[in-house]
Amino acid sequence: MSTMESEVFDRALAGEECWVRATDGGRHRLHARQWLGLSTADAGDRRADIALTCCCDGPTVDLGCGPGRLVAALLQRGIAALGVDISPMAVSVTRFRGAPALRRDLFGPLPGAGRWSYAILADGNIGIGGDPVRILSRAAELLARDGVAVVEFARPGTGVVNRTIRLETATKVGEWFPWTRVGIDHAGQVAAAAGLRVLTTADVSGRHIAWLHRGDYGDRPQ
Repeated sequence: MSTMESEVFDRALAGEECWVRATDGGRHRLHARQWLGLSTADAGDRRADIALTCCCDGPTVDLGCGPGRLVAALLQRGIAALGVDISPMAVSVTRFRGAPALRRDLFGPLPGAGRWSYAILADGNIGIGGDPVRILSRAAELLARDGVAVVEFARPGTGVVNRTIRLETATKVGEWFPWTRVGIDHAGQVAAAAGLRVLTTADVSGRHIAWLHRGDYGDRPQ
């Protein structure tokens, strides 16, 4: 994430309306309320957040944690958790919630590499860098041998769509950067390329989640 892109994203986290624009001219609003986990967030999003974290019963790293709603939820359950994000505002908001967070590049050195029980990629973060296999491989590197990546995908039929997008507010325009959307029906394909195996998937209020195992065997989430 460039400095300008981070600045626009930070404005969204601060409450300013923000949109994603693609090179074909299409534009849609960012779901900042969903990311922030506000009390006014949709009940379906709250159910999806519970699903994203329900099986996490050991040390968990949230990659691209945003404002830290999932890290905070894990801590409330007594689970050791860490958020990682390149955005200074995201890290500040996460820490304001009382949750630990680091401002780091996800592909740079991170604490606990090879020892995390769970790694979360929520809110479409499988698209980071425009290379889903690379980001899943990074998650696999961070996991313990029998660890699980909890990954949110797009709806079935989306395919694997590579786009160049930018973030915009009424007063700021970010730089173009690559992003990828991956349909849940392609989870097995991209997981295998990253050395992971699909344990199970779920559709929770229209959001699609897969649990990907790093080892050869493992229990399915309950």
